[in-house]
Amino acid sequence: MPTTPRSPSTRCLAWTAALTAGFTVPLAFVLVSGALPLDRRIDSALHGIALAHPGWTRLALDLTNWVWGPTTMRLLTAAAAAVLLWLRERRQALWALAACGLGWALEVTVKAAVGRGRPHWPHPLDTATDGSFPSGHAMAATVACVTLVWLLRLHGVRGGWWTSVVALGAVSVLGVGFTRLYLGVHWPSDVLAGWLLGAAVVTATAAALAPWRASRAA
Repeated sequence: MPTTPRSPSTRCLAWTAALTAGFTVPLAFVLVSGALPLDRRIDSALHGIALAHPGWTRLALDLTNWVWGPTTMRLLTAAAAAVLLWLRERRQALWALAACGLGWALEVTVKAAVGRGRPHWPHPLDTATDGSFPSGHAMAATVACVTLVWLLRLHGVRGGWWTSVVALGAVSVLGVGFTRLYLGVHWPSDVLAGWLLGAAVVTATAAALAPWRASRAA
């Protein structure tokens, strides 16, 4: 008996459930034992490398603060929403803004609820004062990059351009996570949680707002 293809919204909900379940793994470790098994080992190794290579450390600071910082990611999303509104793609613009806003709100809420402290070092390379879990940089980059890449797909980007866009998004998401660990301001489980929760926000808002539908008729 042939099966009925699942709708895009149903697939998005399935992805949301899987990503949320993945997020609960580092969350449970943090709440129960305080860390994933490799958190301290990875951070200590990267911090030692960062101290020994000040040139790379300065580059990491520039990338994490300016190129891949949360403010940059949110401004890019807002700019994309403005373009979409100009194109009369109201549904897609609303989705982009909803994903960005919900991601930001969840980040602040979860940080406050978990209250995890950041790594402490005798010679810190960067400073951050709010909660550590999840990584706001990783979460903001994931929300922005996945949303923007998806929007470009919906607008017909294919072939070599599509490969380049996906590669740029992946480098940005992975790169910002690495810089947060390299600079010693997050634990690996913070970054992993930020990636998972950010992606879940994108798929959940997509399921609710269906950006693939004809926006001009919305």
